[in-house]
Amino acid sequence: MKLKNHLGSAIAAALIAFSTTATHAAEPAAAASSARDFSVVLLGTGTPNPNAERFGGAVLVQAGGQNLVFDAGRGVTIRLWQLGLPLSSVDHVFLTHYHFDHTNGLVDLWLTGWVSTAYGGRTTPFRITGPKGLGNLTRGLEAAYADDLAVRVADEGLPLSGVRFDVTEFDEAGGVVYEQGGVKVTAFPNEHGEKIHPSVGYRIDYGGRSVLISGDTRPSSGVLKHGKGVDLLIHEVAAARPGLLEENPKMQPIMDHHSTPEQAGRIFAETRPKLAAYTHYVLPATKKYPPMSVNDIKQATQTVYDGPLAMGEDLMRFDIADTVSVVPWKPASR
Repeated sequence: MKLKNHLGSAIAAALIAFSTTATHAAEPAAAASSARDFSVVLLGTGTPNPNAERFGGAVLVQAGGQNLVFDAGRGVTIRLWQLGLPLSSVDHVFLTHYHFDHTNGLVDLWLTGWVSTAYGGRTTPFRITGPKGLGNLTRGLEAAYADDLAVRVADEGLPLSGVRFDVTEFDEAGGVVYEQGGVKVTAFPNEHGEKIHPSVGYRIDYGGRSVLISGDTRPSSGVLKHGKGVDLLIHEVAAARPGLLEENPKMQPIMDHHSTPEQAGRIFAETRPKLAAYTHYVLPATKKYPPMSVNDIKQATQTVYDGPLAMGEDLMRFDIADTVSVVPWKPASR
């Protein structure tokens, strides 16, 4: 059923007019609440596993008075609100690829950020950038939630402008995909798998400092090229105990789409960031074979890499300056 059949002709026409596939985003709608000049927060360091300690993949970059979110996995809205950031303060979202564990928090961020609450209240377009296919995703979300959108506009008087998608879609070859207020975001193809396309990573540059987010990837020439000498290199990792894959061969294709600690360590050794950090821990397990521990992963990495390494956790913050400071999450006292 077409969108206008869900919303009614007037509301559908307004939404269609608002839709902007493959257009460039306007100036950021809201300033970051943090006084820090360039910071990164791991909002989620997990996988599809429903793990309360590691939410779905998402990274918050605060630079130039902007809040930029990279991927929107499960629980992204909860983590942002834990930081005290209204969802409406997110200026732009960037997606690395379209596996559900990187997008299943997108609807929550889009719609919960729109409602008239302390944590919502967005009245400007939801600006989002990603490789080819993003327009299909956002149009599908508009169709899927058309009834809810129509009701909230009619019943609550929510502004259509706040639920508009402002989409920037780019070819997988990447390049500079965003440049606002001194912040430059460069996309590059990574190596998530022969059949998993498009898939990209991102490098963020601001004030002479740089951060690279690998996205889901096997060892990648793109990460090596764009990651050399960055201040912070955030990389995914996958590890399984000896014997697990032999007993569970169906897990092998999943592991083949990711980087082992040793493989990631070699990337760190070649790129030499000021700080390397892990996220997106792919840790298969069975009753017989428990998951690899964070310490196991660190030790395996250090067999090939002797530089600084942070074992990422949800809400861990990195402040980027002459040095990169690691700030573990500490809930505010009641």
